[in-house]
Amino acid sequence: MAAKKSTRNKLTEDESNASRRDFLKKSGLFTALALAPPSLVMASEKKWDEKIAEYLETVPLSLEVNGVKQNLNVEPRTTLLDLLREQLHLTGTKKGCDHGQCGACTVHVNGTRILSCLTLASMQQNAQVTTIEGLSKGKKLHPMQEAFIKNDGFQCGYCTPGQIMSGIACIKEGHANSREEIREYMSGNICRCGAYHNIVDAITEVKEGGMLS
Repeated sequence: MAAKKSTRNKLTEDESNASRRDFLKKSGLFTALALAPPSLVMASEKKWDEKIAEYLETVPLSLEVNGVKQNLNVEPRTTLLDLLREQLHLTGTKKGCDHGQCGACTVHVNGTRILSCLTLASMQQNAQVTTIEGLSKGKKLHPMQEAFIKNDGFQCGYCTPGQIMSGIACIKEGHANSREEIREYMSGNICRCGAYHNIVDAITEVKEGGMLS
């Protein structure tokens, strides 16, 4: 009986201590708010603290995207894909696997195709970036875009921007000398609809027609 009574007393004491600590915490918080300068409270309400933190956590970046100079502030961890889609609103470049395995995010940087989901934007200082939006000249489509339409090189169209960007690079790299070679050097671009045969047709047509300078 004595042991049970001792246990009850211990529990009551612990509960009392917990309530006291909770009271002190809340009292301290209310006191701090009451004594805080109005300017500090206003800054918190307007989230200036978050804006300052955001500014301090970004790095300046200058690059050219589709012929337009861009001067930006980006977080060091931001990928080129997220920069294009979220900050510049160029949503033609697609986010597929986000692991560099599907090719949907392919863009050209300084004339070379890269996977933008695996590329840090902050590392592209003074780079020239071309996305699917930068291929056409006004209403005039790029020859590869026209060839994809003519040869039905797509179905759902989600992977098409990456396929087109890779197809152009495939020719410029000198890797479009046969259908087998095209398949090999386009193997990093996945088409879940299975339009591979028509994609090869489109690239072959552009290559054989000498449509790329």
